[in-house]
Amino acid sequence: MAERGISKKREDFCGLYATLGNVSEAAEKAGFEKSSALKEGLRCLGREKCRERIREVAELLSGSGSVAAGLRRLAFGSCNDAVYLVFADELPPASVISGLDLFNVSEIRRVKGGGVEVKLFDRQKALEKLLELDTSVSDREKAESLIEALTCREDEQV
Repeated sequence: MAERGISKKREDFCGLYATLGNVSEAAEKAGFEKSSALKEGLRCLGREKCRERIREVAELLSGSGSVAAGLRRLAFGSCNDAVYLVFADELPPASVISGLDLFNVSEIRRVKGGGVEVKLFDRQKALEKLLELDTSVSDREKAESLIEALTCREDEQV
């Protein structure tokens, strides 16, 4: 058991869920069997300790919640499944495709001659947007601190 009373898999799920926002994907990446990932993920979400941990992780990662999480996935996510799709000799069945992580894919299309073209989101742009987001959050926190400091000084003089 981890120090919070949560198993290692559940702890991993909490961090992944806070980052990814997808129950099945987070559970699968945390090590739960693919066939039971949704069920196990929902079971984790039903536990108060897991929800607390997810809130803690989300708070650490926050700035703009799901927007920041999405940008992090674009900037740091894996493109392995997109590469698999491009180099597959033939189109995989729908059951295989539904299990692929194609979050970083912006466009897929067939080209003349039977090939497949896959375009990925620009990691550099995602990193730039994350920096802008972090800067705006930092600036907002500084402004709130300044307002608080000015308000306290004003109260002390009265």
